[in-house]
Amino acid sequence: MSDSRSEVTRILDSIQRGDPQASQDLLPLVYEELRQLAAARMAREPAGHTLQPTALVHEAFLRLVEGDGHGWNSRGHFFGAAAEAMRRILIERARRKGRLKHGGGRQREELGEPLADLPAEIDLLDLDAAIERLAGIDPRKAELVKLRFFAGLSVAETAEVLDRSPTTVKADWAYARAWLARELDADAG
Repeated sequence: MSDSRSEVTRILDSIQRGDPQASQDLLPLVYEELRQLAAARMAREPAGHTLQPTALVHEAFLRLVEGDGHGWNSRGHFFGAAAEAMRRILIERARRKGRLKHGGGRQREELGEPLADLPAEIDLLDLDAAIERLAGIDPRKAELVKLRFFAGLSVAETAEVLDRSPTTVKADWAYARAWLARELDADAG
């Protein structure tokens, strides 16, 4: 484990023990990775959006450290929670923009590598609704999609967070992608 990774783990342990200074120590160590994650998410936003990656990182980080029950047991688990916070922020913004008083209409998003076998353009709200339906059928696969797509975690990191083998994660990932592709195709039709 690298020094940075072990330091993040040490600080996460301190946060769990209730150390108020630990949250302030964590941001400088994880900021660049969170910003890269946010930039990847924001690259899919339509032109003219007002939220910048830095603002997304700060809002997500505030939600993470001000929320109840951190319970992060690893670096991967923390980044999974960060990705979920970013996903929720983006979904909230998409819903707010989708309201008629905010201009209505939905914007299409280009999907990158993690869900490459899905349609090239997809509505973020449709994807979120499909993930919620998947969660009703198989919560573990829905969590896997969130970690892989929104957090950008690798198969190995996802396996660590979900406490599953990489082989199981790969099989579940293949199933979840196919299931989402079918659902999103049905939604579009």
